[in-house]
Amino acid sequence: MRHLRHRLPGVVALAAAATAACMRPVSGPAAGAGPPAPAGEWPAYGHDPLGSRFSPLTQINRENVARLTLAWTYRTGEAGVHTQQPAKFEATPLMVDATLYLSTPFGRAIALDPATGRERWSYDAHPNRGGNWGDFANRGVSTWLDQAAPLGTPCRRRIFLPTVDARIIALDAGTGRPCRAFGDSGTVYLTRGLRNPPFEAEEYALTSPPAVIHGLIVTGSAVADNNRTNAASGEVRAYDARSGALRWSWDPVPRDSADPAWRTWRGPMAHTTGAANVWSVIAVDSARDLVFLPTTSPSPDYFGGERNGDNRYANSVVALRASTGSVVWHFQTVHHDLWDYDNAAPPALVTLVRDGRAVDVVLQATKTGQLFVLDRDSGTPIFPVAERPVPRTTLIGEHPSPTQPVNSVIPALSLQALSLDSVWGLTPADREACLAQIRPLRNEGVFTPPSLEGTLVIPSNVGGAHWGGLAYDPQRQVAVVPVNRFASMVQLIPLDQIDTAEARRNESRLGDQYTRMHGTPYVMRRRFLKSPSSLPCSPPPWGSLVAINLTTGARAWDVPLGDPATLRPDLAAVSRPKPLGTLNLGGPIVTAGGLVFIGASIEHVLRAFDVETGRELWHGALPGGARATPMTYQVTPEGRQFLVVAVGGSEDWGEGDYVVAFALAP
Repeated sequence: MRHLRHRLPGVVALAAAATAACMRPVSGPAAGAGPPAPAGEWPAYGHDPLGSRFSPLTQINRENVARLTLAWTYRTGEAGVHTQQPAKFEATPLMVDATLYLSTPFGRAIALDPATGRERWSYDAHPNRGGNWGDFANRGVSTWLDQAAPLGTPCRRRIFLPTVDARIIALDAGTGRPCRAFGDSGTVYLTRGLRNPPFEAEEYALTSPPAVIHGLIVTGSAVADNNRTNAASGEVRAYDARSGALRWSWDPVPRDSADPAWRTWRGPMAHTTGAANVWSVIAVDSARDLVFLPTTSPSPDYFGGERNGDNRYANSVVALRASTGSVVWHFQTVHHDLWDYDNAAPPALVTLVRDGRAVDVVLQATKTGQLFVLDRDSGTPIFPVAERPVPRTTLIGEHPSPTQPVNSVIPALSLQALSLDSVWGLTPADREACLAQIRPLRNEGVFTPPSLEGTLVIPSNVGGAHWGGLAYDPQRQVAVVPVNRFASMVQLIPLDQIDTAEARRNESRLGDQYTRMHGTPYVMRRRFLKSPSSLPCSPPPWGSLVAINLTTGARAWDVPLGDPATLRPDLAAVSRPKPLGTLNLGGPIVTAGGLVFIGASIEHVLRAFDVETGRELWHGALPGGARATPMTYQVTPEGRQFLVVAVGGSEDWGEGDYVVAFALAP
């Protein structure tokens, strides 16, 4: 069993080389979200429960960012720990009550002094480190303040630790001790009560922090891709933040024939389909009592013959009533997904000003390279979205959607096609090798369905936009999104034409990847398209940071993210004057100082860009790659502003167990 959602076959060499809307007045960017956090804190994964990733801090700004220097470094002590799958340190720390809180992929929660990086406490959940977890990752913790509890009461402030083995543990924020009144002696076990239980423990995991709203914690799950049609089910559930009692459960595969989405799942096995889960970060709007879910592909990813129809609620932004778990609206970003086009990026709840009126919206960036802007109350697109005809399939039993949703005004964030004329190579021989791979493939642009002869997939399963998501500047109405620009090949091989076990034994980590999709008549084969020089066959830049002006919907700027010449000296000549960009995973933040901060690329660098122009203003050296989203805080109004990032994303980002803080020199 392998989890394919984040596994990057062939990327190690490739990346190292490429290294009618409801309008109403509002008071600010966080309108409708409840009371704002103190300006200097970072109390949620996306800075606030809305997921805007905007900090109002201005001590570090465009004029002085070049003076940023290393302030402190903390090490978790987990570098080099052996696991079957690489462990990915993707956490974004929180800063509340003058304490920094973070978590590690190995199930540890840690509290640090935010000014010095000194450890205050550490708790170890002891997950099974030897398990074959396909996505051995952790993106951070959540926190909740029990305002009904008297000051000084244990567990008045709680830290919720998600673990890879699908537990949520409530810890006292001051001591790190479990809150014994929560769940079973401090723990909720998510594998209990699922419609489709996992066939083995590693099929079902938890990699992102739960959302917190109205005394509830709302959580999704990470379900292994491509193993079987009836994979573990992807229920989203809400638990009482104080007691751990289950309050509601919502299944993205409709269970009630009265549900309007029921008829969009056709076939005798359709309603036993698994996945369509939420493995990314959930956004909430407490004033509206709404929870916003980025759902993923149903199982399995690349063949939908047992789940025909649009598969509504999967691959969607779904707004649920937080108090009940009932569906308020949904917007599907991909119909009947056949390409692993999960909604990997967290939704961002922001406010736009249009025609002099403020409009609360949801921003959803997708692996297909789209940025959808949806009215927060209804899900209606604010910028027009059209249903465009897409290629048909030649597979018996498969019935793709004849159309897919595409923006009419906002431009695509990444490549939507790769013509033979645009195939790239470092040398004529490289280009010819790429052409030889691509000529036999079905190649009709985005949404070309998987095929027996092989299909060129662009964007690939790592995007377009990816789980790093976006950041929003409310002052300039600009959304900033990191994207990848790679092409891959996907082929479906009939079972009687392949020895799966033999293919897997011969599988190269730099070449083809094979997966038996149980319940279908096929084995899935895929790889990234690259030349003998281990460079992508798609034209550079291979990684970019894209800014969209949400006043007009136009692209504000688009700059390469990363410079592979720092990893491959032989690329120096072609990497100037414009860098080629590298593979990137991890998100940006924006500050009122006019800055965008992002690591994400496979280089050992944290960068600052001018939010208005995209010009790089600063970069700081890191001890490894930062496959995580940074954060910023100020402990006291008169104190220093710190910029912090987790380092050690594994795979192309290298091993590491660092938390690194920068600040202006005193």
